Amino acid sequence: MTSFQKFLLGIFTICLLTISCEEKKPIEIPLTIQQDSTALIEMVKLARESISAKVADGLKLSLWASDSLAPDPIALDIDNDGNIYITRSNRNKNSEFDIRGHRDWMTESIALESVEDRRAFLHKTFAPELSKENEWLPDLNNDSIHDWHDLAVEQDEVWMLEDTDKDGIADISTQIMNDFNDEINDQAGALLVRDEDVFVGIGPGMYRLTDTNGDKILDTKTSIATGFAVHIGFSGHGMSGAIEGPDGKIYWGIGDIGANITTVDGENHKYPNEGAIVRSNPDGSNFEVFAHGLRNTHEFVFDAYGNIISSDNDGDHKGESERLVHIVEGSDAGWRANWQYGKYTDPKNNGYNVWMDEKLFIPRWEGQAAYIMPPIQNFHNGPTGMRYNPGTALGKKWMDKFFLVEFVGDPSRSHIWSFDLKPKGASFELNTDESILSGVLPTGIDFGPDGALYLADWVNGWGSKDFGRVWKLDVTEDANDLAQERLETQRLMTHSYKDDKSENLVKLLSYGDMRIRQKAQFELAKRTFWGYRALKDVLKNNENQFARIHAIWGIGQIAANDKDDAKPLLELLNDSDPEIIAQSAKVLGDLRYEAAADTLISLTTHENDRVKFFAAQALGRLKYEKAVEPLLAMIEANNDNDLYLRHAAVLALSRIGNAEPLLALANSENRALRLAAVLVLRKLQDPKISIFLSDKDEYIITETARAINDDLSIEDALPALASILNNEKHTSEPLLRRAINAALRVGGEQELDMLINFAKRTNVTSSLRGEALAALGTWNNPSLLDRVDGRYRGEIIREGNELENKIIKDIPSFLKDRQPEILIGISKTLSAIGINSYNDELYYIFKSNKSPEVRAAILNTLGQLKFKNIEAAMSIGMQDQNEEVRTAAVGLLGQINLPKEKLPAIVGPIFKKGSVSEQQRMLDVLGDLPVANSNTILNSLIEKASKNQLDQGIILDLMESVKATENPKLIARLERLKKVGYSADSFQETLYGGNWWSGRSVFNNNPTAQCVRCHSVNGAGGEVGPALDNIANVLSREQLLEALIEPSLRLAPGYGSVNITLKDGQKVHGVLIDEDNTQLLLRTSEAEPLEIPLKRIAKRENSMSAMPAMGRMISRRELRDLMEYLATLKNQEIEIVGEGR
Repeated sequence: MTSFQKFLLGIFTICLLTISCEEKKPIEIPLTIQQDSTALIEMVKLARESISAKVADGLKLSLWASDSLAPDPIALDIDNDGNIYITRSNRNKNSEFDIRGHRDWMTESIALESVEDRRAFLHKTFAPELSKENEWLPDLNNDSIHDWHDLAVEQDEVWMLEDTDKDGIADISTQIMNDFNDEINDQAGALLVRDEDVFVGIGPGMYRLTDTNGDKILDTKTSIATGFAVHIGFSGHGMSGAIEGPDGKIYWGIGDIGANITTVDGENHKYPNEGAIVRSNPDGSNFEVFAHGLRNTHEFVFDAYGNIISSDNDGDHKGESERLVHIVEGSDAGWRANWQYGKYTDPKNNGYNVWMDEKLFIPRWEGQAAYIMPPIQNFHNGPTGMRYNPGTALGKKWMDKFFLVEFVGDPSRSHIWSFDLKPKGASFELNTDESILSGVLPTGIDFGPDGALYLADWVNGWGSKDFGRVWKLDVTEDANDLAQERLETQRLMTHSYKDDKSENLVKLLSYGDMRIRQKAQFELAKRTFWGYRALKDVLKNNENQFARIHAIWGIGQIAANDKDDAKPLLELLNDSDPEIIAQSAKVLGDLRYEAAADTLISLTTHENDRVKFFAAQALGRLKYEKAVEPLLAMIEANNDNDLYLRHAAVLALSRIGNAEPLLALANSENRALRLAAVLVLRKLQDPKISIFLSDKDEYIITETARAINDDLSIEDALPALASILNNEKHTSEPLLRRAINAALRVGGEQELDMLINFAKRTNVTSSLRGEALAALGTWNNPSLLDRVDGRYRGEIIREGNELENKIIKDIPSFLKDRQPEILIGISKTLSAIGINSYNDELYYIFKSNKSPEVRAAILNTLGQLKFKNIEAAMSIGMQDQNEEVRTAAVGLLGQINLPKEKLPAIVGPIFKKGSVSEQQRMLDVLGDLPVANSNTILNSLIEKASKNQLDQGIILDLMESVKATENPKLIARLERLKKVGYSADSFQETLYGGNWWSGRSVFNNNPTAQCVRCHSVNGAGGEVGPALDNIANVLSREQLLEALIEPSLRLAPGYGSVNITLKDGQKVHGVLIDEDNTQLLLRTSEAEPLEIPLKRIAKRENSMSAMPAMGRMISRRELRDLMEYLATLKNQEIEIVGEGR
């Protein structure tokens, strides 16, 4: 476009804007909350006294907005005038579900592929005819029906907080949005406030809202992209992190409830099982998925050079922690929602967890999966809000720093961290890291125009409470060494840029605060004639690096409408400053400026890694065929040393899309080239990738297996992957598990033979052989979910006797094997396919094998296969020395058609001498027997229970057994138990009778309880809550139960705050350090702890515990098992032996 054409275009645009008039909505009076100055002073005093904040040297904390002005703040943003905006979610109270509380939904949820799938699931689950079953769902629309219509009532809100009298404390809060009550709406977690519009992210869309009439209410909304929030997953994993990038695009994130996105241009982007960061123009055009494979980043930031840094939440697994990540275009951080839930509650599946077992969550290590971009390092718990110092905020000490919130539900354990990075190749590594604040519970944070850091305070706990606060964190007077710069920045934040001269705007491109530089850049970019000329001049004649970088970005904005305008950037590819070259290469690539291609090729050998990275990335966006060989040469030279350089080249080659040169590398001697070929072919989903299954390097073969099996799978290559089972040289567990899974999925005669032959091999681990047998056991009807990565694969039903015909001849050899895993596996397989011709052999193994696990498994199989001598087997089992075997024997009672006259002789001794687990198993059986047979026995047991003649550990089982009979007379007799304190509502029945191993499993693995996420035993687990190694010596069973059911009644020292009112009226707040029968020891804002005699205390209020009430989270049986486990923790390390997956 010529200069004259640009001039005419500018004049035309001005005229068009002059004559256009946006339709205005009727003026409304917004809802406001106001507070007078007298009340504010008192509220500020009370708020400050209610916390015990620890603030870094040189910083100070003050209240900016009191409780009622900032209700339940989630996201936070600040406009140019210093007004603070927060999102408040009401939908998270009743309309957003947490999958941990609905384990029976897990398989269906992980199968969802789109938002409309989720809508259909909600309509089915909460159909009007199921109102009785769903009475726990509040009837919010008051139609006396508990159904999905009640999910379409609550609305989310955006509030604007103002300090109208400029006294440093907000005095008015205005509700500017109250919207979004579709049943599929998630919660408003993303917020971006600009001069003329506001962006709100709430599943399923990102919405652009405006106020057309000046009444402050956002009265128009437009979706710029939709399809976010596919699954019912973990609460708080929705949309977040809206931010305006230096390229003028809007960036935002979605957590691992996933997305199946439809753009305004009609394009589809499918990432249903993972979190992602996306970007588009403000109107939704030019939409791109920028990065994926994230779990729940909440917020991410741009530094001064346009790099994106974030911290991703961990998966709550034992031994895992959060991850500090450098997010680059096209990167896959490796996380999938199916690593978290789904297959782990399916009895047909296994406990193998790719994320943990293949160590995807830690920084790079030799042997790690190559397709992911691992973290810079493992980092702080619960990251939420995040910001980067724009340049003149706080003081000089805090320049170039990132600020990250650690949210753990308890202010005494939550922090704001300040850290910085230093270059490492094409990426970064952590340089310094320090806590600058603890004692409050921030969610969102942002820098105000005055240079202070403002933080939204959730106050305590996890749930909504209809109040919150906003605090101001600033430097002390003697540390305010940027005072003049901050005042100037505050003035420039409200400067009229559109009325300023271009030469003045050019000066601001080198200003010390990136917010001001960006405002000047954006205004110059709007001036397609004079602004363009000014930016070109900066490129040539300005020596300030930041000014030149912003000029590059500004020209990129202009050239987005006419690529010819990018020509000035070509010369910069030969600049003496590597950063200028790198930034130019990036923008030219974003614009797909073809004329730069050959020069970009030459930069793939540049000495600077950032230059090489962005040059490779740009060549990929150009899809420049001639770049294939130079990119391969770059990969070869890198030799897998810098993962970011490898990623950039791999991404570029996949975008070019020519598979032939990659396939030709199968015979290359260079390992880095062969590995890169696999990574490219994975992105291309090319079935010919299977050629690399013949590689000489097992690591490359394993990476090929991941590409073929995982995620959407390359189905045409699955048969080749299954054939790996025929190669006896392989030992890699990730490889062989995927080969076993592929054989099961393909399901042909050859694959069946492969699985059987693999199970017979003696040169692989017994666990893998057992996995093969377990897969065979599901052959005719496999799990709906992948046996390796947990992805939903759908139902397969195989008819006929092929499995039985194939395996029948090998059964004798399996039965002669001495490995417990094999004997257990074959017994389960025999049970699954109904082969009873080996019952006598199984019976012999049952009587002679030394492994109790084998004996118990075979006893169960004999029962399922209707063994002719099952009564004798049961009798032997009941006399076994091992309790597990005896309990299995009791379970066979229901399969023996004994007359009711014989039952008392068998049942009676169990309730006199049997273990608790045997009695519990017996009650399970009695509940399933015909009432005519069990009635007399159950009546007798109720009578004994009412007289305290039964072990307390079986009371819950008795209640469940009686209810299972559906006999009204028997059920009515349960009232007798309530009179002696055994009401199910009281949870007393969970005090005794649990299973230690099952309880340990609840502690370590239960996705709902998540105990290990916050607590540790023997050094393994989280540090959010207290270590529990000695908890049984500290608390009785009754006190343990109280802590689990009503966690806020009892605080663990060091893990909660206390408000004390003394008898003389004095109020004290602090963190509980220690407590005994005579005094409390508190950590307050003072250096020394405070001792308070109990006799001085008139009133004590414990803060709300961050721990959820277990009675609402897990079943009573799980609670009882957890109680049994916790009651054994007496500061002695327990050796765990023989524990399987």
